[in-house]
Order: sequence, then structure tokens, then C-alpha cells
Amino acid sequence: CKEFTITLKHTGTQPKASMGHNIVIGKTEDMDGIFKEGVGAADTDYVKSDDARVVAHTKLIVGGEESSLTLDPAKLADGEYKFACTFPGHGALMNGKVTLFD
Repeated sequence: CKEFTITLKHTGTQPKASMGHNIVIGKTEDMDGIFKEGVGAADTDYVKSDDARVVAHTKLIVGGEESSLTLDPAKLADGEYKFACTFPGHGALMNGKVTLFD
């Protein structure tokens, strides 16, 4: 496909400070570093500013909100990518993978 869009819809009711969610995509081997450096980046939605390892991310949202990101697979190298919520403590359960190939 020429592009694909992921839309995150938060259906919860708790405040952003205790239960915000986002989607961050990076190469599988980079996600540990993305998480570790994102923990201290609450002011930038738990994604370190200008982190070159981050392929794409949504903003941090609260219940009732949604955020989308669109990717062009042709601009990414073939391989395995991971997506996860980088809000502290969420990534262990809120994650998955995307595999790109020709």
C-alpha cells in the first residue's frame, strides 16, 4: 500500500496524568531506548524530542479523544517495527508489531 493510517481512540474516563495513551512506532531493536528516554519526557508526551529512532507517534490523549498517524511504507526500510504506548508502565501490555516487506 502507498500509505496506512493508524487511529488511536481513547474510550476511558480517567485524566491524562494518570491514564494517557499514545502510539509510538520504532524499529524493534530501538524500542527499549525509546521507552527509557521517553519516561523523562512528560512535557513532550513521553517521547523524547527529536528522537531519530521514533518513526512516528501520536500525541498523548485522554478519554474521549483520538489521534492519528499516517505512514508511507516506501520511506521505511523493510523489517520489523514495534508500536507501543510510552506512557509509563503501559508499554508492557499495550504493544504490537508491524512487519514491512516487498
